[in-house]
Amino acid sequence: MKPFFSFIQTTVMGLAILAFFAIGIPGVYAQSGSPPSEITPTAQPTDEPAPSCNADRSIQVSGTAVVNVRPNRVLIQLGVQSNGRSPKEVQSVNAATISRVTKALVAQGVASKDIATDWYVIQPLYEEYDSIRIKGYRIYNVVAITLRKVEIANDLIAAAFQAGANQVVNVEYYTSDLRKYRDQAREMAMKAATEKAGDLARAAGAQTGCILHINENTWSYLNDSGRSWWYRGGDNNLWTQNAVQNVNTGETGSAPVEDGPVNPGQISIRAEVQASFSLK
Repeated sequence: MKPFFSFIQTTVMGLAILAFFAIGIPGVYAQSGSPPSEITPTAQPTDEPAPSCNADRSIQVSGTAVVNVRPNRVLIQLGVQSNGRSPKEVQSVNAATISRVTKALVAQGVASKDIATDWYVIQPLYEEYDSIRIKGYRIYNVVAITLRKVEIANDLIAAAFQAGANQVVNVEYYTSDLRKYRDQAREMAMKAATEKAGDLARAAGAQTGCILHINENTWSYLNDSGRSWWYRGGDNNLWTQNAVQNVNTGETGSAPVEDGPVNPGQISIRAEVQASFSLK
């Protein structure tokens, strides 16, 4: 009998396994939505070869652009020079004068946060050039003012001098939208370089291909004759510039000319790029 029962157990186990697969496999098909033979294989992306860029034949050009804009800020540096027989005396005199100058600036509408000490030096005064005997002391105190109303620059300087300032160290106009106009000038310079490369290539019976190299020339405040992204004065290469644009700041009419020695005029924001293109 035992062999008979073993046979029955084996048969039941086999039927159970077959029933499991019969029930489980359709569930798998239901999850995937189709039997394995009907599943669509995932499409693999094919990398197309990049267009060739022949660097053996190339052309190098430069592009320059200047954006002229009316400044909306001015940095004014005013000096107060004071003399006294002792350090305490000269400091007292200088502090009192600076206080009057500061009050005069605030009365002109300058915020206190826009007034700062830029330079302060106290030094002895000798009886003679090569003498070691001190006859007094002198203070050089320079106040830096950030003026947001450029049209009152002359009135501000006059008010400061009436209050005791006795030196104009520097007056520099600039724009608070430097990045905006700098990016605009850079884009114009690159466009000018691209157009110049295309014209030169066509003149030589060729066409420009891809860009091989781009280099941007910039200036800091301490080089290029004191020029920075904005600068004044004429440019020796004015007539060779590729693009010059006067920006309309939205003001009606022409820019007012102040009645005084200081005038904002326009400042020029310049960008220059050098680029090389392949030829085909």
